[in-house]
Amino acid sequence: MTGPELEPRDEELIAAVARGDHPSLLALYDRHGRVAYGLAYRILGDAGAAEEAVQDGYLRVWRRASTFDPSRGGVRSWLLTIVHHCAIDGLRRRAGAPPVVAGLDEIAERQAFPDAWSEVSGRLESDRVRTAVATLPGEQRRAIEMAFFDGLTHREIAERDGLPLGTVKGRLRLGLRRLQGLLAEPSPGAERPVDIIRGT
Repeated sequence: MTGPELEPRDEELIAAVARGDHPSLLALYDRHGRVAYGLAYRILGDAGAAEEAVQDGYLRVWRRASTFDPSRGGVRSWLLTIVHHCAIDGLRRRAGAPPVVAGLDEIAERQAFPDAWSEVSGRLESDRVRTAVATLPGEQRRAIEMAFFDGLTHREIAERDGLPLGTVKGRLRLGLRRLQGLLAEPSPGAERPVDIIRGT
C-alpha cells in the first residue's frame, strides 16, 4: 500500500543521497524541481539558462549532500539556496563578471529564517508573498531584493549604497524576521503559510 503518508521525508532523501542513492536525488527533483526552476527563471529570465542553473544546483546537491546540516534549516531551504547561487553565477557569467562564492555568513543569514526564504524564493507569484515584501520598510526591501534577486553579496550592497557592512546585514536580518512574521499570520481567504510552503 502506498500513499503520501508513506513517502520519505526530505531529510531521509538527502541522507540517502549522501550515501550515493540516485533515485533519492530524482525524488528530491520531482518534489522541488518546479520551485527551483521558478526561482532560477526569476533571476535569469531565460528558460534554457534557468534549466541549466537547476541542473547545476542538483549536481552540487549530489556532491554536497553529506554537508547538509538540519540544525540550520530544512532541505528545501538548503536546496533553493544552492540553486539561487547557481543562477547568480549564471547571471554574472552573462555579464562577464567572475562567479562569487557566498560566504558562510550569507548562507547562514538565509537559513536563519528558512520559512521566509523558502516562501519568498519559491512562491514569488503569490499575491501574499508580493504583498508581504511590499510592506517592508524601503531599506529592508531594497537589501533583500539586491541580495536575493540581483545576486549582490553583502559587501557589494554596502559599497553600492555607501553603507557600513554591519548596517546591510542588520537590514537583511530585520527584513527576513519581519517577512517570517508576516507570512506566518493567517489572512482571510488566503492560503495558509504551510500550504504556500508545500505548494498545495
